[in-house]
Amino acid sequence: MARNSNSTAPPCHAHTAPASDQQRRLRQAECNKAGADADDPNHGHRPGAEEDEEEEELLLKGVRHLCERRGITRLPARYVLPPSDRPAAPDHQRGSCPTIPVIDLDRLRAPAERAAALAELDAACRDYGFFQVVGHGVGGRGMMMLDVARRFFDLPFGERARYMSPDIRAAVRYGTSFNQLNDGVLCWRDFLKLVCDDLDGVVPSWPDAPADLRGVVSAYARSSRRLFRELMEAALEALGIGGPGAGEVLADCDAGSQMLMVNCFPACPEPDLTLGMPPHSDYGFLTILLQDEVNGLEVRHADRWVLVDPLPGSLVVNVGDHFEMYSNGRYKSVLHRVRVNSARSRISVASLHSLPPARVIGPAPELVDDEKNPRRYMDTDFATFIDYLSSAEGKHKSFLQTRRLLTS
Repeated sequence: MARNSNSTAPPCHAHTAPASDQQRRLRQAECNKAGADADDPNHGHRPGAEEDEEEEELLLKGVRHLCERRGITRLPARYVLPPSDRPAAPDHQRGSCPTIPVIDLDRLRAPAERAAALAELDAACRDYGFFQVVGHGVGGRGMMMLDVARRFFDLPFGERARYMSPDIRAAVRYGTSFNQLNDGVLCWRDFLKLVCDDLDGVVPSWPDAPADLRGVVSAYARSSRRLFRELMEAALEALGIGGPGAGEVLADCDAGSQMLMVNCFPACPEPDLTLGMPPHSDYGFLTILLQDEVNGLEVRHADRWVLVDPLPGSLVVNVGDHFEMYSNGRYKSVLHRVRVNSARSRISVASLHSLPPARVIGPAPELVDDEKNPRRYMDTDFATFIDYLSSAEGKHKSFLQTRRLLTS
């Protein structure tokens, strides 16, 4: 079984009594002051230019390194969101909160139940853009993946830092925040990015510590790819796309792109002032999320944030921008974000799947009707997305909006 997320992680901050309302108001005024320099996380004094540079260098080494270097009791100013962007109390605590649909793959595999299960999958992709999957068969490989991920983030900083790179195109990259070169406010998150295209070719470039990382992660990546293929076959059937059209897309899925984002969200001293990841949508066709028992993922639904309570043994799947474009808007790529907490760190592994990077993606011809369902998106490819991400923060649904032809 996966170890408790607090079992070996160093403390991120000292456990102190919550700040008073007056202290919080003073802190908010300090952090919102126009042109204010980043303050020292423990002492609150205004540093000089040299200290500013040192502080920025420290923060860009990641949250884990910050926590290991200092027992911080206050959130550094570079992580403090403007008041309008800060997470409010979770909607699930205010009652009558919708739950994310659950799709049982055993029902999809049973001929007598497949039609009903396909209708449920279609409704989940259309109405929520998110669903939880059970009966997926990943099982023990998922628990091993979470365990090796924890042990990677527990490594000394020097070991992790070998894979740091400012290049967002790097096939192997250890980094922090969301899009750290463009983020105006940093996110309380560290990550290890692993491109999984041509696994046999890329695995030797992956970290060699922990010693079992390459074997465990490659096995999980293969399981995730098989699940992606099965879900895409079902989703195409639910969309009414069959024959050569479905065959071409499924062949592209088999040869398509896959990227693992292994995320660590350490315990945070002031979680109500920041986020682990900002509101965003994913670029690909489907994202398959493995997460530990610590919740934090929130989905935007019906103009509210819905906390996803992890169903034991399940995986969370969401529709990406490419699939919304391919479905001509029938399936929704929705905003989601990650909250952090003051008590426990959280580990998650997102497996992002799409078609081959060179493949041009646009609405499926079967789903376009000039009179009743006109084309809503222009064609795009992966290079266009990367170019966009290099020049912008990439938050919200900003990339998808650049490809939209009509307001849906």
